[in-house]
Amino acid sequence: MAISKAKKEGMVEGYEQGLGTSQNAFLVGFDKITVAQVDDLRRRVRESGGHYEVVKNRLAKRAIEGTAFEGLGEHFSGPTAVAYSDDAVGLAKALTDFAKEEPVLEFKAGLVEGQEVSADDIKDIANLPSREELIVKMLFLLQSPVTRFVRTMGAIPRSFVTVLDQISKQKGE
Repeated sequence: MAISKAKKEGMVEGYEQGLGTSQNAFLVGFDKITVAQVDDLRRRVRESGGHYEVVKNRLAKRAIEGTAFEGLGEHFSGPTAVAYSDDAVGLAKALTDFAKEEPVLEFKAGLVEGQEVSADDIKDIANLPSREELIVKMLFLLQSPVTRFVRTMGAIPRSFVTVLDQISKQKGE
């Protein structure tokens, strides 16, 4: 069944809005995926704060012209879906976890913070700690020198009191 020109223009506009608002996107291919598997994948992507959309390749290529995604145009072939989010690590983890369980998903390429990444890089991105974990580690590292300084400053009076105590014991003998 043919799609009307107005519907195609609406689809291109939808692709532009979805991809245009995100700096992170991953192109995935799928073959022989069931409806239950797609539902599970969409749920996981939503839980990670992302969006998953099966695209028409020709219309998607038209939508990404003149954007940071333009370099990914060659990967729009065969059954293609785009997963995009503001959190690249969370999205990559969701996709990679699904791909481990269901081998019907194939990574094609991606865009992370405006930089193109290969299919292998997506798996590496999934192994990175989340943003929250990195913030906690950074705060710990920033707090560590201050804690050591306070302990050192507290040790000076303690040491002084210990020396005075030893002197008083010696004088008492």
